[in-house]
Amino acid sequence: MMKSVDQFLEFLSHSWWLIFVFGGSIGGALKAIAAANQRRAERRQERYRLKQQTKVEIARAKAQTRVDEQTQRRDIAKIVDEHDQTDARWFGYEMSLVTLLDFPMMTDMREPLTVEFHKAKRRADLLRPADPESMVGNHEAQVEYREAVHDYAIAFDVGEAEAKRRRRDGFTPREQERLARAQRLLRLAMDDAATAEERQSAYVRARKDLDGLIVLPSAPRAQLERRIAGQIGA
Repeated sequence: MMKSVDQFLEFLSHSWWLIFVFGGSIGGALKAIAAANQRRAERRQERYRLKQQTKVEIARAKAQTRVDEQTQRRDIAKIVDEHDQTDARWFGYEMSLVTLLDFPMMTDMREPLTVEFHKAKRRADLLRPADPESMVGNHEAQVEYREAVHDYAIAFDVGEAEAKRRRRDGFTPREQERLARAQRLLRLAMDDAATAEERQSAYVRARKDLDGLIVLPSAPRAQLERRIAGQIGA
């Protein structure tokens, strides 16, 4: 375009007399050309401004996304930690048969609070992500898991408080005697200083006393049975 203008001006230098004939038209044309050039320059500047603004907005959005993801990771980690802490409190009962017999309600599935606790635990375990990173960006899954863990923790608190309050009060005097005797026998069955025969006999008698009262959790029961069997085998 600038070349065209130069050529036009060169033409005028050789045909200056035409200015008197076409002076008004030439002046208008030059003004139009200058205005067009100005508009093109302004459009280039506007396009450049918009591109820069877009880059800034994209960078800001990426930075915000990184912040949001970091916040989500912290929140998910807190939920998983609450889940782990509640599990640890429960395992303190589940893995200690002697302690469990002090608070038998913790495994008594006839008790509504115990049933509620185990249902809440099962749901929290089901929703727990195998990889917490997979939950980042999934708001619905995070909310569902958070609520399940909170329900689990609350149900455990309520059940534990009631179990500690009642201890063995839900059992008849005769049943309480059986529980106390079974507790003593289980201590003997877990005593490595006792003979294999003593431990085996104590465990069998404890199971007989507990029959019809409470069901021992399978994990610690199997662990104790393996220990006794190993000692007998030795």
